[in-house]
Order: sequence, then C-alpha cells, then structure tokens
Amino acid sequence: DLPVSTLSNHTHVTLPVHVVHGEAPGPTLFLSGAIHGDEIQGVEIIRRILNHPSLQSLRGTLLAVPIVNSFGFLNHTRYMPDRRDLNRCFPGSDRGSLASLVADIFFREVVLRSQFGIDFHTAALHRSNLPQVRLAPEEPELLRLAEAFAPPVILISKLRERSLRLSAGEAGVKVLLYEGGEALRFDEGAIDAAVKGSLRVMAFLGMIEPVPRPPSPTVFSDASAWVRAPESGILHTTRRIGDRVGKGEVVGVVADPLGQASLPLFAEWDGIIVGRTNLPLVNRGDAVFHVAKAIPLATIRQHPEEAVALADEDEII
Repeated sequence: DLPVSTLSNHTHVTLPVHVVHGEAPGPTLFLSGAIHGDEIQGVEIIRRILNHPSLQSLRGTLLAVPIVNSFGFLNHTRYMPDRRDLNRCFPGSDRGSLASLVADIFFREVVLRSQFGIDFHTAALHRSNLPQVRLAPEEPELLRLAEAFAPPVILISKLRERSLRLSAGEAGVKVLLYEGGEALRFDEGAIDAAVKGSLRVMAFLGMIEPVPRPPSPTVFSDASAWVRAPESGILHTTRRIGDRVGKGEVVGVVADPLGQASLPLFAEWDGIIVGRTNLPLVNRGDAVFHVAKAIPLATIRQHPEEAVALADEDEII
C-alpha cells in the first residue's frame, strides 16, 4: 500500500499494488485499472487474472494495480477531486497537484520498474466500446504484443500529451491500451476478452505457459471516425458494436418526438463498429457510432508511418 494522501477527515489514502514474483526469472509486466475512476471494469479484469491458475507457474514479476484513481473510483467519476484527468498528468510530479502526485507515485513505483504494461479502460459514460487494443504508430514490438493479445480489433492510435502511454514509451516501457465495455458497468464479454488477451500476452513474453487463441480473426485498423447525429431527436439504431458496415450504409435513424420527420445516419466508409452511444436522446452533432476502417495487417507492418488514426475516446468528450 503506497501512501498517497490523507482526506480532509483524516482517512489515509493509499495506492494498492499486488506484487507476484515467479520462482524463475523473467520480465516485469504491470497491469493497471481505473486510471479513470468510473472505468471500473479493469478492477474485475485484474482480480480474475490474479486468481488465474496460470500464475502458479509464473516466470518474472507481475505488478497489478487494480485501482489507480481511488478518488474517482469511490465517487463514481472519471476525474480526480480537482477535476483533472489523471491520464493527462503523467509522468507526474511530487510537488504538483493531487493528480500529479498520484501520477508520480504510480509512474515511479510501478511503471519504471516494468518493461511492459497493459492499461485497462472502457468507453466514456453512456458509451460502449467493442473490445479493442490501441497502440502507437511505428511500434513493431507493441504490434507483436497486440497480435498476441488477439482482440477483436487492433487500432493504431496517436498518442496524447502527458498520457500514460506516451510517458511510459518515452521511458522505454511498452504499454498496450485496452478498451472495452462502458463506464460504471461490467460487460462480461469485454472482461473475458481482456483476461484471456492479457494471459496470451504473458505467454508471449514467456511468463506463463501458452494460452489458446480465439477462433475469430483480429481486425486491424489505422483510421476511424464517428458518425454524428444530423439533427436532435430520438435515436433508433439498426446496427450494434462489432457489426461490419459498408460505406453509405444506414446505421440508424434520428426521429423527432412527434414522429413527423426522421433523418438517417450513414457510415462514412467500410469498416467495423467499435463504439456507440447508449443514450436514445441525441443533439445535433452528437457522436453516435464509432467506425474503424478495416485494413490488412500487412499494410500496418509495411507502412507504419501512415498509421495515424484519430481514434481516441477523449476526442469526443
């Protein structure tokens, strides 16, 4: 329990880190959840990994931090008490804001002690994400880790200033970002995909014995875009996350409450739906469906400099 702060009522706040050392040498991998406090699914993912029998023969070290942002977790909110986004405060500072202090402790005591990491996230509030792994362009080693994870979708996603991925990468730590499910909810499919994918990464790194791959192939994408509501009204969707769509295909309709008019929503390109809103009430310009363009894996391998996707959940908040 790494000491962080004391609440105004004198309650001590710590950063809990579960350390699992294998009997044989190997790499160090960290797992982190709830950097955004309302993204609680990572807590359950890490709990299941820690209880998995594969860890009985672990090689190397696993550093598991199920709740990085305890403040947001307890208050069911994405942010720190000062309204800062913890994932925009790395690598942190021991003389900065509360968010900077938490980022600094986590970064120094966990990230810098690791060679690899998996950071678990969900969609923003009232949105759902298809299980997917995001990684930076021009990172062949990360691409191999993502392939080992074998999620439904691998999305090449540009890095954000002061994010964990960017700061860790600059320090030489390879971090995969997992997205799946929605905030403040458990999605069994997304949890299961994350647990099995993380175990496959550990097997790829030689930390545990091999784990079977999923039967469905992974979709690769280097670009994505949101289909936005053309007008305010009530949303009626005809497609779900995980569905393949074609350019110009109708994916939903926005109708007015009186039933006198309706406007269709069209996919901008061929691809797969990797995210969607869960709210039936929309305003003009609201993001409704997140569609990732599907491309061959060979394209990403041969032309990584062209993979500059705009796929980042924070862009549409």
